[in-house]
Amino acid sequence: MTAENLMTIAYENGVNLFDTAEVYASGRSTLPFRLVSLSRRSSYVITTKIYWGGQAETERGLSRKHIIEGLRGSLSRLQLEYVDIVFANRNDVNSPMEEIVRAMTFVINQGMAMYWGTSRWSAMEIMEAYSVARQFNLIPPVCEQAEYHYFQRDKVEVQLPELYHKIGVGAMTWSPLACGLITGKYSEGVPDCSRAAMKGYQWLKERVNSEEGHRQLAKIKELHLLADRMGCTAAQLAIAWCLRSEGVSSVLLGVSTTEQLVENLGALRVLTQMTPQTIGEIDTLLGNKPHSKKEARA
Repeated sequence: MTAENLMTIAYENGVNLFDTAEVYASGRSTLPFRLVSLSRRSSYVITTKIYWGGQAETERGLSRKHIIEGLRGSLSRLQLEYVDIVFANRNDVNSPMEEIVRAMTFVINQGMAMYWGTSRWSAMEIMEAYSVARQFNLIPPVCEQAEYHYFQRDKVEVQLPELYHKIGVGAMTWSPLACGLITGKYSEGVPDCSRAAMKGYQWLKERVNSEEGHRQLAKIKELHLLADRMGCTAAQLAIAWCLRSEGVSSVLLGVSTTEQLVENLGALRVLTQMTPQTIGEIDTLLGNKPHSKKEARA
């Protein structure tokens, strides 16, 4: 019921894209019945990611077999005839690029998806996929899902805009709160109930406790003061900061309560306050603004 409430609130507040993956909820992720049954399918976008599908070797990766079978399995669980975008999660180095592009072209031609995109691919890999598609008259990717927040900027602010202008690949970003780091929950250490204390998240705990993590937490305290001056929460400021970036078509949010969702949606109001002066103040505070090749040459 919580998932249905969250998606209903999101949809009623203008959110029209819902991201899924075959691995979410240990492969048992579904869509709330109300959204599927009462809303026009043409009024929202559903995406899914393919890579982790099961324990067997043939149930994961980006082989033609798994792309096709994995997407069919996702459609069955989601009770959908098609998804709008299927993303290839590039944790796989064994499948040839041509095989991936041909498989994605096949699922689109079969009506199982309308577009395909990439997730966590390098700019070089995306360009290779585009070149393969053009060489063999196949369908190229249209979007990259990339991590993007205050402390992860280069790819989304420099590399992807160049790809967007060259071949039209857009950006859909995730982790705007850096796994909760930006909310300030780790300012006094790692709480027992936090994600960093959970099994399988040792990497996050190590990141929080590292020297770089402590430097980032110090900057986050200053960002909280800026958010207070602007009359918003730190989370709203961070999400609005992501949305203001050129080429970012959407920011993916992960929420577990209605209160958290409502707070995050408030970022849309903060977006109007993302003036050059405010952005400049944040850049100065962070001290990590990346420079494009043109700026570097200048």
